[in-house]
This record gives sequence, structure tokens and C-alpha cells, in this order.
Amino acid sequence: MCRFLIFKGRDPILLAHLLTRPEHSIINQSYDSRLRIDTRRPINGDGFGVGYYTREADPELGDGPCVFCATTPAWNNMNLARLAEKTKSSMVFAHVRASTAGVLSETNCHPFTFHSLMFMHNGQIANFHRIKRKFASHMKDEYFLFVQGGTDSEWAFALFLDCLDKLGVDPSRPAGVNGFGHEIIRKAMLRTIQYIKDWSKQCSEGDPDDEPSLLNFAVTDGKSVIVTRYITSRTEEAASLHFSTGSKFIEYEPGQYKMERRDRRQDVILVASEPLTFERSDWVTVPTNSILTINKQTVLLHPIMDEYYQADPSVPRSSNFAASRGLVSPIVEPQANTNVNLPPLEREGRRRLSITV
Repeated sequence: MCRFLIFKGRDPILLAHLLTRPEHSIINQSYDSRLRIDTRRPINGDGFGVGYYTREADPELGDGPCVFCATTPAWNNMNLARLAEKTKSSMVFAHVRASTAGVLSETNCHPFTFHSLMFMHNGQIANFHRIKRKFASHMKDEYFLFVQGGTDSEWAFALFLDCLDKLGVDPSRPAGVNGFGHEIIRKAMLRTIQYIKDWSKQCSEGDPDDEPSLLNFAVTDGKSVIVTRYITSRTEEAASLHFSTGSKFIEYEPGQYKMERRDRRQDVILVASEPLTFERSDWVTVPTNSILTINKQTVLLHPIMDEYYQADPSVPRSSNFAASRGLVSPIVEPQANTNVNLPPLEREGRRRLSITV
């Protein structure tokens, strides 16, 4: 499987502090992934991508992100290392790829973009070869023609764009100062997952070898961020996902980083398939089948309450399937070591978790 990383900060960060300098940076994870035990694909060497937004709106640049991607392994690309040492941004998406669908090409490298929107995926869509036609026939021509590569991930992004459009938001228009709004983006993401799981079910009925879909999606309009940790199973763990918040992400000795917390502010928010630091207290594990929202500098967690939802958090899930795909997490789930209130979320009947540290 792949790995991805998200940074959202009040102030810009040098990309090198995320991509190259940490001992367990996302580039180092591409060949030394501590959560990967898949001997079939022991490295993420099928290309990489990094996308970031400029701090100030510039009519000449537009409001969309800048993306640099390549099919070479991330650890062996000098241009990436050079750019990382000279580029700052307050919103960064980074991705290293171990392909499960699609050939090795730049069109298949994440993150994918559409005007102001940027999207990444870690996982796989079950029975994608059987349901690809459903994707194509469901969406508007504009989004069907948008797809350039052959990955299930890009088709999922096109489906998300179509869902956003049908909710009344034109993805091609500028997101504006406040973005499209985290509520509508989250709703479009949940609808995207609903279509994928319904179509997969239709094509897998009676198949004893059917596998679940692993749908860790991330999308941003440059203002809000929506991330899912999701699997179409009631008994299996989803692909790993963690987040960390604090006042500053600092290098306290060469190659060693930690999240500094001087007060309760969330000036820095990191979301990652695999932690960038070895400080266990820095990271919280996102529960399986949850959707994480970053609105301004606040993190919200909502459980996705569908047929795969486990109301009792003490019910264990197996990591066998995730482990077979190279994803296993040693970090404790948040229910075990966080003390927070979960008030009811109106309209959706869900619970909401607002994290402050």
C-alpha cells in the first residue's frame, strides 16, 4: 500500500521538515516503513507526489495547488530534495506510492488535483475492475473526461467531484477565502464511500473470495481538510492513520523531531499513515471507520455509522487483512487513553469528537 502525509499550520513550514530531514520522514518511509510487513511489496517505490498551496492568493497563480510528482523512487530524486529545502507552505499533501492498480506513470501519482481541490488515497477499491463501468456511467462527462490515469484512486476522486457537483457546489469555481465549507466536503466524501461500497457489494454477491475495500481518502480545498479511515468490514481494521497537534513541530537533534505543546493551541496539525516521530505521546490513532475534519485549526472526528460501524469500541477488530496488505499499527486506539465527551451530532445521528491538547 501507499503512505500519505498532511500538514496544516497557522504558519508555513519548510517542506524539508516533513519530507526529507526527519529520520522517519515520508520519504524514508518509502523504503523503511515500520508499519509495513508486506513482503510482496516491501517498499513504496512506484513514484511520489507532493502538493502545496501558496500562502497568499495571487491572481496570476490562481487558488489551486502546485504539484510535483515523478515515477522515480522518492528517496532517489534530487529535485525533490532541492525543492524541499527552498519551499514553504501552510498546507501540504505528500504521497509515496506502492501500486495496486494502474501502471507506473506520472498520471497515476498522487495527489490528484482539480482546480482548487487536491486528493489522495491509501488503500484499494475491491472489485474495481468489475465496477469501473459503474463509475463511468454514473458521473457527468466533465468528470469522466477528467480521468487521465488508470488507478482506482483517480476514479474515486472523479466520483467525489461528481458528488460535490450534485450537492450544488461547482468544483471548478474558485474555493474563495473560506473554501467550499467542511460540512459539504464531508458530505460529498461520505456519499462517495456509499457509492463505492454499494457497487462493490453488487459485484461481489456470492463470491467467497471477496475482499473488503480500504478507503483512506484525503481531500482539501486549501482551507478545510477531510480524511477518512475506512474499511468495508465489521471485523477488520482499516489501513493505519494517525494525527498529531501542537504549537510547533521541532527538530530537537539532527533527524529527530517532536511535537511541541506549549499551550492548548493547535498551530500545527499533522495527519499521517505512519507517524513521523518516535514519540508515542505525539500521536493519536484515528479509529477505524471514522472521518476526520480539519476546520481552520480544529480537529473533529466523526464515526461513519453504517452497516460496518461498531457501536461498542471495546469490540476488537482483526489486523489480519491490513497486515496482509502491509499495514499494521502498534499505536493504541484513542478510546484507550483519551478522556473526552462525545456530544450528539445533529442531523446525522453521529458522535463528534473535538480534540484539543
